[in-house]
Amino acid sequence: MTVHLFGAVSSPSCACFALRKTAESNQTNFLPEVIETVKRNFYMDDLLKSLPSENDAVTMAKDLITICSKGGFTLTQWTSNSRDVLQSIPGELRSQTLCELDLTKDKLPVDRALGLQWCTETDSFKFKLKIKEKPTTKRGMLSIISSVYDPLGFLAPLILPAKLLLQELCRIKCAWDDPIPPAFQEKWNRWLADLKTLSEIQVSRCIKPKGFGNVVCAQLHHFSDASENGYGTATYIRMENISKGVHVSFLFGKARVAPLKPITIPRLELTAAVVAIRVDKMLQKELQLPLKESYFWTDSTSVLKYIQNEDRRFKTFVANRITTIRDGSKVTQWRYIPSCSNPADVASRGIKADGLWKQRWLESPAFLWEPEDKWPKSCTELSVTADDLEFYHS
Repeated sequence: MTVHLFGAVSSPSCACFALRKTAESNQTNFLPEVIETVKRNFYMDDLLKSLPSENDAVTMAKDLITICSKGGFTLTQWTSNSRDVLQSIPGELRSQTLCELDLTKDKLPVDRALGLQWCTETDSFKFKLKIKEKPTTKRGMLSIISSVYDPLGFLAPLILPAKLLLQELCRIKCAWDDPIPPAFQEKWNRWLADLKTLSEIQVSRCIKPKGFGNVVCAQLHHFSDASENGYGTATYIRMENISKGVHVSFLFGKARVAPLKPITIPRLELTAAVVAIRVDKMLQKELQLPLKESYFWTDSTSVLKYIQNEDRRFKTFVANRITTIRDGSKVTQWRYIPSCSNPADVASRGIKADGLWKQRWLESPAFLWEPEDKWPKSCTELSVTADDLEFYHS
């Protein structure tokens, strides 16, 4: 055979290898930014790239088309939130949704970017869900919940109540294809109705506003929380420009149901803190920004005691998670935040669609916009007492 079979198990890795090999073979003929874009910004056959100006975007698009053609790759289906960038790209290479548009006056369409609805006219993400009719059973519920594609966690607190409902059906041992009890049916119908209101919500794609300028300093702020129902994290990025202007944006969210097996709240809080550490590690690797040391916020003094502890040994569950936290952060990076100000509170309990803005989930805590001396004060001199249940008695 002289070609790789489409759909073979090896096809994706072979395609990615060929693309990277194209970049490496032509790195002397193109700017380092172009080579790095080919290596980092492709997800299989989809390219996502954001640039500071339209001129930079026009140049980058032309260079990418040229370098990829040298490896036998033809970049098509181009779309952008800039009309000037679109006009610089040959018509046959533009997205099909743009073929019949007059770019000088017609409104730009809603397109898709890795499964998300991207409104190019307003440069924002939208949530337009098409819920298929499914039988009201555990299997049908799981199918609908799984169809909500939300890789960045914008909707994490909204999806949590549906997951909790499904978990409760598992607890009462309801069969996969049996109709769910009437009480559950009512809750499920309310959640479905709430899901349909998501079409009114838009989230800005860009994490910094237009005219903000170059980011000279950026910090990741991770908030974690847990309750009897679940646990979760919310991550915001705080940026400063050369004029000391500040902007804070939602970056990433997670919400998970608590295990069926009963577990104490301090252990769940500790588990949420571990999730925050893992999210920080991933974002530190992926974000191409001048990041300073991250901050971790929790409303659990038990977690802060465990992290600050230097002289006591804990049981295996706590000891393992403390090791993960201490390996991924310093003690000084952990701060206390009152429960009323913790945005991750909704990630552990769930909210309705209108609460995504009302509960400041997508807006960030107000204090992050202030200088550091106005942030909540960190708890000091916390120590683990001998009667703590997690303390290992030798």
